[in-house]
Amino acid sequence: MSPMGPGKATTEHKMHTWRVYVFASTWFSYVGYYFCRKAFFVVKGDLTTDLGLDPSMLSKVGMAYLIAYAVGEFNAAAMGTKFGPRKLVLTGMGVSVLCNICFGFANNMWTFMAFMFLNGLAQSTGWSGNVGTMAQWFRKSERGRVLGAWGTCFSVGGAVAKGFAAFMLGLAGWRWSFWAASLVLGAIWLLFYALQRNKPEDVGLPPIDDAASEAKPVSQVDPKKIHAREDSSGGFSMNLLTTILMMGSFYFFIKFIRYALWSWAPYFLQLSYGLAHDKAGYFSTLFDIFGFFGVIGAGYISDKFFRGGRALLSLIMLVGLTLTTLVLWKFGSHSLLIFGITYSLIGFLLCGPDSLISGAGAIDVGSKKYAVAAAGMINGMGSIGSVVQEIFIGRIYKAGGDVTPILYMLLFSAACSTVMITLLVLRARKGKCNL
Repeated sequence: MSPMGPGKATTEHKMHTWRVYVFASTWFSYVGYYFCRKAFFVVKGDLTTDLGLDPSMLSKVGMAYLIAYAVGEFNAAAMGTKFGPRKLVLTGMGVSVLCNICFGFANNMWTFMAFMFLNGLAQSTGWSGNVGTMAQWFRKSERGRVLGAWGTCFSVGGAVAKGFAAFMLGLAGWRWSFWAASLVLGAIWLLFYALQRNKPEDVGLPPIDDAASEAKPVSQVDPKKIHAREDSSGGFSMNLLTTILMMGSFYFFIKFIRYALWSWAPYFLQLSYGLAHDKAGYFSTLFDIFGFFGVIGAGYISDKFFRGGRALLSLIMLVGLTLTTLVLWKFGSHSLLIFGITYSLIGFLLCGPDSLISGAGAIDVGSKKYAVAAAGMINGMGSIGSVVQEIFIGRIYKAGGDVTPILYMLLFSAACSTVMITLLVLRARKGKCNL
């Protein structure tokens, strides 16, 4: 018999089992979202050749998605808090499956725009809903490592979804890139329905106690005191709101870069660097492959060496990101080799801070009570950056057919994100936020 007693041993075993279920179901859920998100960006070149959609028209379609995604993030923050992550995510995945089926039958810009807007609203449920679930099942002291491993969902999802869309594009044409994606996310919907639960209490387990193993962040501020100040008014305090707005501003520039590369890299590789359409899709997965290691490394290091301090590690990586985008701008516009090397490094250096701030960081500052809302607001502000890049990049490329000014925009955004994270580091050291 276990020295801790049979009752406690049974509870711990059940808790461990359900934590595995929740981790797996939410991880696969967000990977699945990417299958119904990325196909459009991979098949852009074929939409130009087959349907006559020029860069400006493609930009409008992408913008419809991104505007809806940004609006949807703020709505998801409210809806997830009211109805719970489970209903939010199941609804979002289901609607996204239906939208991608419709994409496969589309023949003009207006049809793409209509269903792309609806797909953006559906896709916006994924991050805040799944992060809100993870907040209920894992303590702060382990969130860096756990959310670092879990945060690979967007790197793996991006890489596998783009590779899958490119494979289907070469095998059966662009319409099957959408239809096959719907089949994948439909299967994951069933997995999520079976394995995800919003919180331990839903399966008869005690709630996770953050105070039991809390690790002080680099600022040496007691998180319980911070959270006590946030909750004292019964809602968002001005301190918490200010922190979230600063994190959202940082995320604006991060998502500007990430979506610029996700949205347009396959297109540029096909039209500016001369790669075949399927090879351009495969090449574009380098960002996500290297991003996978950036997410895991940042999560582990933030817990192991920075004692939960997410902002300082993010600052170090973003300085490297700014230098890398400088090299890309100066030398990468006419060299596929330099583009590939810097593109990969950007994936590594960007995805680590991206995951730290929008995942574990959102939970840290929002606490379990406001995790869904904080994640939704931060991601919503970031998504405005993804809208802005879509507006400018399509027009700039159509006007000159040159990627150089676009690479300069990436450099500018990297520098701005570095400034914003510096301000958050200073705020954390003054004890005004738990980062």
